[in-house]
Amino acid sequence: MTATSKITAIATQLPRSKAPLEWAVSANGILFTAQIPIDASGQVVAGGIEAQARQTLENLKHTLECAGGGMPSLTQALIYVTDRAHLAAVNQVYAEYVSAPYPNRAAIIVSGFAREEMLVEIVAYAAT
Repeated sequence: MTATSKITAIATQLPRSKAPLEWAVSANGILFTAQIPIDASGQVVAGGIEAQARQTLENLKHTLECAGGGMPSLTQALIYVTDRAHLAAVNQVYAEYVSAPYPNRAAIIVSGFAREEMLVEIVAYAAT
């Protein structure tokens, strides 16, 4: 591994995971992160897809700010939901957090997540 490909963990205020992971890492000028709808106590938020989308995007915004960027540094978002019908609510909330030029984006329907109560997860990449 060369010095330019060193991976650096991004410190956030998100709760520590029991799994062996960092909420975000940076390498070669790219931030890599995956965000879920958890609150400060590490619990999945209640209130359905809109509440979960908002919490997930708040966690993403926080992480990007901790990395020194913010939402304008977002280059790509991969949005995973458990129901196609959830995409309209996710799109509505997502539009509150991004502006033109918009990040590249994909939406994927999945059968479920590691935490059964989760309805959404966002994998994102940003410039650092």
